[in-house]
Amino acid sequence: MISPLSLNPLKVSTRQLLEDPQSVKAYELETSFGNTDLLKLLDLLGLAGPFTVESPWELRDPAGTHLIHAGGYAAVPFGESYPPLVEFVHEFLRTNRQLGLPQQSLSEWRGALEANLVSLLASVAPSHAGSKVYFGNSGAEAIETAIKMARAARPQGSTFINFERAYHGKTMGALALTPNEEYQGAFRPLAPDVVTLPYGDLDALERALKQLGTKACAIVVEPVLGEGGVIEPPAGFLEGLGRVAASAGVLVIADEIQTGLGRTGHWFASVAAGLEPDIITLAKPLGGGLVPIGAAIARKDVFQALLPGLASKRHSSTFSGGTLAMAVGLKSLELLVEGRYDQRAAEAGRYGRERLEAMAQANPNLIESVRVSGMLFAISLQPVVGFKVPGVSEEDVQTLAAALMLRELHGAGVHGCYSNNAHRTMRLTPALNMPQELLSRMFDRVEALVDRTPSSFAMLRRLPMPRMLALARLAF
Repeated sequence: MISPLSLNPLKVSTRQLLEDPQSVKAYELETSFGNTDLLKLLDLLGLAGPFTVESPWELRDPAGTHLIHAGGYAAVPFGESYPPLVEFVHEFLRTNRQLGLPQQSLSEWRGALEANLVSLLASVAPSHAGSKVYFGNSGAEAIETAIKMARAARPQGSTFINFERAYHGKTMGALALTPNEEYQGAFRPLAPDVVTLPYGDLDALERALKQLGTKACAIVVEPVLGEGGVIEPPAGFLEGLGRVAASAGVLVIADEIQTGLGRTGHWFASVAAGLEPDIITLAKPLGGGLVPIGAAIARKDVFQALLPGLASKRHSSTFSGGTLAMAVGLKSLELLVEGRYDQRAAEAGRYGRERLEAMAQANPNLIESVRVSGMLFAISLQPVVGFKVPGVSEEDVQTLAAALMLRELHGAGVHGCYSNNAHRTMRLTPALNMPQELLSRMFDRVEALVDRTPSSFAMLRRLPMPRMLALARLAF
């Protein structure tokens, strides 16, 4: 006889989560069935949550700490559950009768988003007026699409050029373009072939292109290194890169996944710097903080090289162009453009730069440098310890400074971001529409924290001994 319990082996019901989410032991479930060690690390630092949303720009942690939300890695342009976007989604779900996954059919929603993205790009880069768009589900997937587009358009070229401290994702193709031993080491050999150059060095780029000759396929560049710690290239570099690439006959892929659609004070940071790439990848803000979506916008000839004629099905993704994602992307883009959030980011960036530079000047033993690009804010910290720790990698030691600062910021009431390719750097990526009063209060909280923190080592001393020992066990 079959036990009644065996007919429903599921552990947690949706009804339980809707009616009483606190009754679900998130830590127990996640550490048992998810990314255990990461979640244990976050819990040791007091950053694990789960968080509740108090307003689009404010959170509460389980202990009741009020947090100004500057996390989200630039993927929440309007904050959490922004009412105009949520209301639109409710209306869409109530009235839409279109196919959910229009794989091999026309889609009004997909067509509208394609048209609007190309129109926005062409408004600042007229040579893209005839470009085309391919959608995916993430920034990494957009990069994978761009790699295939470039290979198809330049079949004789097999080598890509990227730059130190770049971050383009962790799927296998994108991983080859993300020069970080922590992420790449276990997965070699990587593909495609990649030559990594110093960021901002035009002479090195010219030499590499001359040496590679026809083997060079494309240059992949972030107009601002986001995960690399908000690093802008020297003036004229991106414009020169475009000129050198055109002379060599190689393609340029601009990764605007973090910088695009207003975050840096421009709709497209690469174009604002004088570069008109052949392919632009987008993701984070396009989903409005609600849905996963990525996009690769390419010149028509490059797009058609990947998807020509009867071979037009040789690149696909089940959820690419899904109607809900397209609708949210369309509304997000509409809100961004109508709200002129590019201008808002530029204004807030000037204000934030002034605040952070004053903090750095007043606290040199804690802050090594600050960097700002629109509403991408970075604080690089002095090392926690200035010597080699036996048995622990230098990378892990450097990471400790940013991890401790995120913990301290949390205690001060600010939710921030780690940097995947700048291990002593934490970042703030507040919503582009955060009210000025809250933005000012966020910087007030950061300033109060750094003023009472004489050094990075002081943050380590404030970590309770049991947590410090548990952290050491994880490191070793």
